Amino acid sequence: MKSKRILETGVRSLRFQRRLAAFIKRHAAVGFLVTVLLYLPIIVRAQEEDVIRVKTDLVSFEVTITDKNGKLVRGLEAGNFKIFEDGVQRKIDFFEPLKKTVQSRPLAVVFALDVSGSMTAEELLRLRAALKVFIERLADYNSYFSIITFGMEVKTLQSFTNKPEKLEKTFDKLLKEQDGLSTHAYDAADDAIRLLRKKSPAIIKGKLTKRAVILITDGFPVGDTVAASTVIERANEAETSIYTIISPSFSRLQGSKKPLPTPLEISGLAEETGGRSFYAVEKNFDPLFKSLAEEITASYVLAFYPNEKTRADGKFHEVRIEVSPAVLQIKQNHRGYKSQ
Repeated sequence: MKSKRILETGVRSLRFQRRLAAFIKRHAAVGFLVTVLLYLPIIVRAQEEDVIRVKTDLVSFEVTITDKNGKLVRGLEAGNFKIFEDGVQRKIDFFEPLKKTVQSRPLAVVFALDVSGSMTAEELLRLRAALKVFIERLADYNSYFSIITFGMEVKTLQSFTNKPEKLEKTFDKLLKEQDGLSTHAYDAADDAIRLLRKKSPAIIKGKLTKRAVILITDGFPVGDTVAASTVIERANEAETSIYTIISPSFSRLQGSKKPLPTPLEISGLAEETGGRSFYAVEKNFDPLFKSLAEEITASYVLAFYPNEKTRADGKFHEVRIEVSPAVLQIKQNHRGYKSQ
């Protein structure tokens, strides 16, 4: 009797296996899809771990190239560059120019706008129009934008988005953000860098993100809690370039019409992070933002893997990048890196 039950159980098991095999054969695509869905979280985690690993090991630098007349140079290739770490030439493991294509290098920009009273309502309206054109000009570069304001305090009005309608609504709020007690420009730049680190991934779809802060102010910071040197250090660690648009100041005692240098310029905030300072000398901001767009989108990114000895020694390593032909001028966003 017991043997008969065992035999019947075996037959039922065999029938079940045959039915299951037939079902899988008929619905192979469904079975495959279910398998993928079940393992998708594992696959995603693995991909994320790969990105984190690459990001940790890879040391990247942003450079812009100009000719003898100061005109930006595009179209260079990896063979035009050399990288030296502590005087020793290294292999270029990653190279990419910032191109205007569907699969272009991602671009993340934070606008930090001074609402301390340095700019009039009329200037803010002109600035709003210029920013709109600027964003449209960069729309094809896989771009994301965020907007913060600063006066006595720093506020995030819009986190990163690539939707023009959201940015448009945010610009409408600018006139309501007047705060004339102080000008926390360095604090604003520091907050913008923190925002970029937290909200804009260093790598998107296998491409290194270009990060930039556009600081628009009169160039006279007041009341900051963060020093300019600290902001520069943090910007370089986050591989972020800072561009400044400054409302110029003039003196009647000057013998020339050149604007007076501002504390913001003297601090080296732009130059020491691979950015550039612009003067808003015209009532029309459009030409200024056109030049700024040219500057931001005319860069190259180069990266290399440090060797095992320098990767974890905790020391600062100087990196120098050369370009050929030698008549070209090169500007890199920072002078080296500190290993962990």
